[in-house]
Amino acid sequence: MGVLARFGRFWYDFLIGDDWLAAGGVAVALGVTALLTEQNNPWWLLPVAIGGVMAFSVRRAAAASNRRSGDA
Repeated sequence: MGVLARFGRFWYDFLIGDDWLAAGGVAVALGVTALLTEQNNPWWLLPVAIGGVMAFSVRRAAAASNRRSGDA
């Protein structure tokens, strides 16, 4: 595998990781916060959005774990 391919794979694993939905949610939250800074001060939006993304991600992982173990 070439150096460029390893470099790209590292950044994909580092930024996206196991949960691409969480990475997408964070990207959307950053974009919306950036867009809203033109009109007002949305400092509160990013922490709230990240908390929501984390809760969603943990809930999905717990549900998947329960399905795998047969506890559901």
